[in-house]
Amino acid sequence: MSTDWTKCAAPSADDIADLAEQARDTLPAAFAAAAREVLIRVEDFAPEDMLADLGIDDPFSLSGLYDGIPMPHKSVMDQPDRADTIWLFRRALLDEWIERDGITLLELVTHVYIHELAHHLGWSDDDIASIDRWWE
Repeated sequence: MSTDWTKCAAPSADDIADLAEQARDTLPAAFAAAAREVLIRVEDFAPEDMLADLGIDDPFSLSGLYDGIPMPHKSVMDQPDRADTIWLFRRALLDEWIERDGITLLELVTHVYIHELAHHLGWSDDDIASIDRWWE
């Protein structure tokens, strides 16, 4: 039986947000409270100013980003101008999902979400890489 692709649509931003919420719901208790304090925002691509700030030319190369003050650096003296946010970029995620044959979209979104949450917890890319071999 073949699929009628004329009735199919690519996962929406809301679908990606739902997958990230599923990932958040499965976190161990030690991380769940901190995770609930961070907004999840899904856009098709990173905004141009964000890409420029990061020195990134290709919007497909950024699938997620943590934007905020990491927990170990927070102070009662901080005057944040926006909420801590984990950004997920739908088009970059979908392209990566296609390239990484054999994984589900839930697995990819979960991985990116947890990677960005680790930055909120104060982990560096090197810290994350020492326990997460996903990108090899």
